[in-house]
Formats: sequence, structure tokens, C-alpha cells
Amino acid sequence: MRGILITCNMNERKCVGEAYSLLGEYGDLLYGPEQFSDREERLSGSEREEEEEDDDVEAALKKEVDQIRASTEHKLRRFQSVESGANNVVFIRTRGIEPENLVHHILKDMHTTKKKKTRVILRMLPISGTCKAFIEDMKKYTETFFEPWFKAPNKGTFQIVYKARNNSHMSREEVIKELAGIVGSLNPENKVDLNNPQYTIVVEIIKNVCCLSVVRDYVLFRKYNLQEVVKSNKEDAQQKPSSVTEEKNLTVVKPEEEEEEENSKEVKQENKNDSELETKPKGNDMLTA
Repeated sequence: MRGILITCNMNERKCVGEAYSLLGEYGDLLYGPEQFSDREERLSGSEREEEEEDDDVEAALKKEVDQIRASTEHKLRRFQSVESGANNVVFIRTRGIEPENLVHHILKDMHTTKKKKTRVILRMLPISGTCKAFIEDMKKYTETFFEPWFKAPNKGTFQIVYKARNNSHMSREEVIKELAGIVGSLNPENKVDLNNPQYTIVVEIIKNVCCLSVVRDYVLFRKYNLQEVVKSNKEDAQQKPSSVTEEKNLTVVKPEEEEEEENSKEVKQENKNDSELETKPKGNDMLTA
């Protein structure tokens, strides 16, 4: 499955709405307006009634069954929210687009304009592929998955960031060691760079599913955080994508909970009077991340 993994601040319903709006805006810009091929959507009400009158009961029933089957295929949208399996995490399945290019374009535009476009979305990570979250499955899958970026003659510097949710059987150190070994076997010239890598291998594990992607400008775009990337930074003024270093990114497995918690507090402050909040504190205003 390919798509976009989005973290948010407690309000998943509003997060999905923001995601549809943002992805729809840039999706139309990059790939053109979404096209629908379902004939029912092109028929007017009167035309539909005329067709129904011309058919007998048996033919009408058969047509309805065919239409239901067809609509299942035709109405698959460019962006579709699916159950992620973790709290405060939304997964948007994509069809017919490259999630890496779309998310990179969104972050590049927001980084340039410094225009804030979301309130509850924190991080937006493209997911290029998924496999079972077991070390042997991951090794087998990544041997071919990494080839477009790291197989000779392609090469580059890289780092690996790892995050597991609702999963206790995977070892962070083992996963990073095995994946780094696979990258090295594809081309010995691939080197680890924890300060300013060309590529960042994102490993997101939710329950028994491993979500993978290889992204650019992970440091420059503040770990693909939409709240942070729009903040002014004097260093960014003289730097271009793929040419920035950040002290916060000195370790390959640096936890990101602290940054998300910080952003969550800012978002909660903005939304404290928002009537759309789904939960109201009762005697205890502490939220558990």
C-alpha cells in the first residue's frame, strides 16, 4: 500500500479534513483535477428515471448489481482515509500519484512561503511501500525496495529514523543494523551521514505493519513537520534544499515524541476555543501523548 502517514493532535476527524483539503489542493496543481468515470455521476435525474422505466424488474435488478460492482472500482478516490491502527495517526491511501513527490512539493512550498496551512496536522510522511513488521520480511522487501536510490551506479549518504507504535516485538537496534547493511550491500559507496544526509530512510511500524519510505530534505523540512517548517529561521534564508544541517538530528534513532508534544501544545492553544474539539476536560486537563 502507498500513501501518506499523518500525525495529529488528538483530533483525528479534523486532521482527516485538513489532509483532504491540503492534498486536494496540491494534487490538483501537480496532477490536474481528479477525474471520475462513474456513469451514474454523469447522468441527470431525469435521464436516470427514463432508463429505469425502460427496463423490466429483472433487467433493472441486474443493472443495479452491475452498477454497484462498477462503482466500487470507479469511485476509488485519489486520496482515501483508512484505519491506521494507532491513536493520533491518520493514513491517507493514494492512487495514481507519487506520495514522495507530492509531500516534498507541499513542504517545499510551505518552507518557501512560510504560510501556515494546517492547525492540527503535525507531521506528514510519504509511505512508498509496506510489508509485514518482522525482520525477515523487512529484509526481503527492502532488498528490492531500496534499489532506485542505493543500487549501483546510484549512491548517496543516508540515515535511518525509526518509530514503532503498538508493537513490542521489534528491536530498533536490530532493524537499523539490518537495513543499513542492506543499503551498504547495494553499493559500498553508500555512506551514513547523521548531520546532513541526501536521503532519510523512514521506518514507521504500526502493530504488525511496517511502512517504509526514502525522503529528501528531512533535516531542512524539520522532520517533515508542517508546524515547524513554516517558522522563520535565519539559517534557512541562505540555504537550499539538501544543504542544511541541524544539531537536533545527530543520532539516527532520535525519538520524535518531544517535538510532537511541543507542537501539540501550540496547536491546542490555538484550538482552545474551537467548537469542533471532540473532548472536554472534566476535572483533569492533562492529555496523554
